[in-house]
Amino acid sequence: MGKSIKFRLTAMSFLQFFVWGAWLTTIGTYCKDGKGWTFGEFGAVFSTLALSSLIMPSLIGIIADKWMRAERLYGILHLLYAGFLFVVPFVDNPDTLFYTILGAMICYMPTISLANSISYQVLTTNGYNVLKSFPPIRVWGTVGFIIAMITTNQTHSNANSDQFIVAGIGAVILGLYAFSLPPCPPDKSVKQSKSIIDKLGLNAFKLFGNYKMALFFIFSMLLGAALQLSNMYGDTYLHGFPKGSFIQENSTTVLSISQISETLFILTIPFFLKRFGIKNVMLFAMAAWVLRYGFFALGDSSFGWVLIILSNIVYGMAFDFFNISGSMFIETNTDHSIRSSAQGLFMMMTNGFGAYFGTVASSWVIDTYFILPDGQTNWSGAWTVFAAYSLVVTILFLILFRHKHNPAELSEISH
Repeated sequence: MGKSIKFRLTAMSFLQFFVWGAWLTTIGTYCKDGKGWTFGEFGAVFSTLALSSLIMPSLIGIIADKWMRAERLYGILHLLYAGFLFVVPFVDNPDTLFYTILGAMICYMPTISLANSISYQVLTTNGYNVLKSFPPIRVWGTVGFIIAMITTNQTHSNANSDQFIVAGIGAVILGLYAFSLPPCPPDKSVKQSKSIIDKLGLNAFKLFGNYKMALFFIFSMLLGAALQLSNMYGDTYLHGFPKGSFIQENSTTVLSISQISETLFILTIPFFLKRFGIKNVMLFAMAAWVLRYGFFALGDSSFGWVLIILSNIVYGMAFDFFNISGSMFIETNTDHSIRSSAQGLFMMMTNGFGAYFGTVASSWVIDTYFILPDGQTNWSGAWTVFAAYSLVVTILFLILFRHKHNPAELSEISH
């Protein structure tokens, strides 16, 4: 029975990110090469990820906490998500695609946290140690993302709408599968807050009154502006390499090395946190973003393919180290009564406000300064600007953010 429970949650985790990975890194290629739209038009479409992250997860969380079994809500959302994806092949203008993808993201983004909640509740109910049992389950989500990217690439769906059909079919399967999961009813024993401010997690905004916490959230937003840039433009950039070249033919597969790296760097985080501390691990992440974009900027040099591979390898450190160490900082530096709200605020600043700012600003910068007279994109210049931006954020963080490494602060969350 135990192995069956873990396997079922693993299957859920795999499909959860498969249905996103099938199109997330290639929608830029679809919009630019498949439809011929501008980066500004594509940027608006991609910004739906950030817009839907601002409040929807909190609202859906309230429904799951108070009124509806989480696995049923999860299944319904994935079926609705699939419905929006099936509409995409019939969309012929960027404005309509914006609202279609916005609808899809309103349904999908809350399912990321719902999948975690379902896993936690099922594991706890069945007597498992969540800290030990959940990571091996969650890592299969990244595997699902990788498999989806490779599937899109090898079926040559990068620049056409088949990627959304693949994702939609997966979402239907997951939506129906969710109804067979163990029941996850609302916890009636937990006293519900009467304040809508508490329910939405807005009480955590009082943390901005603390200088160090305010600085941390500001830098979370600033770095959040860089987090999705390679997902936005990476496949479009690699797909623009000389036609017939290995990188051009296998752009999405090459980019999937980033996710493979992510699964490996996750395993090193406990060592780095204990050895170097939270601030230094966040600095390593920021420096890795500089390398990520700097290597991309030099990708058309004589040894460009080596730098492209290196860029994908450092992505694991860039993405995992900041998100996880940032989450650890919140966990160890906020009052227990508002830690969940503070974690939500952290995600709102990075994946919400930061990602929206990065999406809109980067697409405007590329359209304004890096489109050549022949219509081609000066990717080397664009990636250099992104690397320079990341470097400035890193230097400012190093100078302004004060946090002394204290090994004892990690002991509480390591047990």
